[in-house]
Amino acid sequence: MRILLLSQFYPPVIGGEERHVRNLGAALAQRGHQVSVGTLMHPGAPETELDGAVRVHRLRGTLQRLSSLHTDPERRHAPPFPDPELVLALRRLVAQEEPDIVHAHNWIYASFLPLKVLSGARLVVTLHDYGLVCAKKNFMHLGASLCSGPTPAKCLPCATRHYGAVKATVTTLGNWGSSFAARRLVDRFIAVSHAVAHHAGLTQGHAAYDVIPNFVPDDVGVLGPEDPCLRELPGDEFILFVGDMMRLKGIDVLLQAYAGLERAPHLVLIGRQVADTPAEFPPNVRVLNPWPHSAIMHAWRRSLFGVLPSVGPEACATVIMEAMASGKAIVATDVGGMPDLVDHGETGILVPPGDANALAHAMQTLLEDRVLLARLEATSLARIGRLKAGAVVSRIEQVYRDVVRPAARRSAVPAHQDSGEPSCR
Repeated sequence: MRILLLSQFYPPVIGGEERHVRNLGAALAQRGHQVSVGTLMHPGAPETELDGAVRVHRLRGTLQRLSSLHTDPERRHAPPFPDPELVLALRRLVAQEEPDIVHAHNWIYASFLPLKVLSGARLVVTLHDYGLVCAKKNFMHLGASLCSGPTPAKCLPCATRHYGAVKATVTTLGNWGSSFAARRLVDRFIAVSHAVAHHAGLTQGHAAYDVIPNFVPDDVGVLGPEDPCLRELPGDEFILFVGDMMRLKGIDVLLQAYAGLERAPHLVLIGRQVADTPAEFPPNVRVLNPWPHSAIMHAWRRSLFGVLPSVGPEACATVIMEAMASGKAIVATDVGGMPDLVDHGETGILVPPGDANALAHAMQTLLEDRVLLARLEATSLARIGRLKAGAVVSRIEQVYRDVVRPAARRSAVPAHQDSGEPSCR
């Protein structure tokens, strides 16, 4: 098949979603598909290049030029509504690539919707977060509690607190309009966890969808050369957290829990420091700036176990999969897509979000019960296979085959197909 992947960001911009799209493109090309990527222009990057067997096209959008609209100039997001310049660029790209499948990832899909019918391509959209119903994408009301569901009276004030009144109004209304159109035009949604499918309203609606997790490469356990930054790790045992050091990730809860541990090893934090990162850290906490991905995989291998105490509903946390692939247990919160990934008492321990006492107890248990820790590690390694490319990409290929079937056959397909395969479990 001829497959066009659409992603607002792509390397050299790196994050979980970007790494997923790159890995998906490479895996599809290895399986004999003709794969191209359409992504937003990044300063210093060429307009067109080959990334292995994948053709990468960088496109300009009107809103991308307005730097004042974007908090991070390195990550100028696609808007949740059609961007005029981006629509024209996508029209030219579709005419050039002639895809059978357009597989979009998050809000960039909105700029393809006006082209959907005339393009002749089938449209698959992967939801990596809650952007289909939440202008902030995180499904947290006023940044403090899990949202009970979108309503105008809640969404506009919540988005205003995050974006400011003008940007919030445009973003929220534009997202509502695109979401309404998408539920009628998208041939198949892929939600990366059951939480995303539920909160995005797919489970209550008529749009066709599947729950398929993100994945890690088949060779994720093969470590590359050691990076000099590894010298910053403690020489003895340590607990590892990887991610932005923000309240939504539960960093304040983690520090409170860690301070209450007895005979605790070092706690290593690797990630970005942001506006709400704590100013002070307990003794034996080592704070490190973002590392290359290969170095992080070395850190996982050297760690005692991992911890991800997010208070927000993580959609499908790649760091958990990388910990499992490194043979490590994980202590995580029972929210969002984390129950899809962590089998409580088998590959890790789940605790209530925001509960520092429960988090401390789980961590202390793993520190003291090394037999339990070894059993969780072994089970993690045994189960990571279903979260690797070889298992997950074949499920995505099946979605492609389903949506390109003749209309007469496709009309007999129920709105949600349950293949019997687990999403992340």
